[in-house]
Amino acid sequence: MKMKELLLFLSCVLSVSVDGQHSDFHIAGCSDSYGEDVYGLDGEEVAYADFNKQKEIYPQPPFVDPMDYPGGYEQAVGQLQICRANMQNSRKGMKDFPLERDAPSAVMIYTKDEVEFGEENYLICYVTGFYPAPVNVSWTKNKEKVTGSSINVPYINKDGTFTQISRLDFTPQLGDTYSCKVEHLALTEPATKFYEVEALARSDPGVGPSVFCGVGLTLGLVGVAVGTFFLIKGNECS
Repeated sequence: MKMKELLLFLSCVLSVSVDGQHSDFHIAGCSDSYGEDVYGLDGEEVAYADFNKQKEIYPQPPFVDPMDYPGGYEQAVGQLQICRANMQNSRKGMKDFPLERDAPSAVMIYTKDEVEFGEENYLICYVTGFYPAPVNVSWTKNKEKVTGSSINVPYINKDGTFTQISRLDFTPQLGDTYSCKVEHLALTEPATKFYEVEALARSDPGVGPSVFCGVGLTLGLVGVAVGTFFLIKGNECS
């Protein structure tokens, strides 16, 4: 039986409304160098502890009623201490089990919205299937390093591996090439994916409607011809 470095998980249904059942979950975990404490609702992040900034973060869109967890960060610090103490006790009992490492099973790069030259958009670097967390993601534009990207906290998958998503704001210009480089303990060299802004990234808006209208007109004419044929045959029979 494989032993994971992440020791403590908690997931439960806390509330039911007249509109149906909602899943309110809390995930806490730790390693020697990393800690995680996340609250969520129906699969979406509601709050997480940022141990570098030493505060609770609420990544909620502005159009929803704000939710908060008073004392959430202080509770997360306590959970982290308990988790690491439990981990050390387990190591003594298991005679320090070896660390399992899984390289990312998939790295993808794509845009959030359809590309329009000169219109603000953002690139997404999706990394999943890795263990332990986290990964490090860096971006380049035309082979030059760029800053200003963001990355979410690692999200645990059903198989015990993790997913992380990094985002980079960009304004598409023809010929620009972007890359996201992913580094992880299980990778002997970084996994890098490229995105090139091409002329075909945005299809000609006139092509689709023209083809559709041409096909529609052709089918319409065929339908009229077939209908006229059967009308004449019907009159001959009578």
